[in-house]
Amino acid sequence: MARASHKLTEAEWAIMQAVWKLQPCAAPTVQEALAGARKWSYSTVKTIMDRMAAKGLLATEKIRNLVLYRSAVTRRQAQRGEVMRTIKQAFNGALTPMMQFLLEGHDFTEQQLGELEALIHKKRRQSSKRRKR
Repeated sequence: MARASHKLTEAEWAIMQAVWKLQPCAAPTVQEALAGARKWSYSTVKTIMDRMAAKGLLATEKIRNLVLYRSAVTRRQAQRGEVMRTIKQAFNGALTPMMQFLLEGHDFTEQQLGELEALIHKKRRQSSKRRKR
């Protein structure tokens, strides 16, 4: 499994989105899925996917002349790596300033604020249960 903190390029994100949706899939299938947004040739898609496999982001299975690709990282792992890298780069690794930035820079609905509060309360309960053990 690839490191959750591996930085995906914009091209790798596009390919991962297609692979998560279509897996197992071949490079031509991914190229076709991305054709509306990207004008990449088959060889470009295949090259990127092979590099992603070498990095451990994609797993491959060869069936005769066909290479099928599957994701080797989950969407959540990729998201976690991206968010943690952003926090480290933009906020020196400090979570509170990042949360303050997000809260001040967005007009949340009452429902969204309630959902955020519920997540915080749930996390507090989980943390207190772990401390009691």
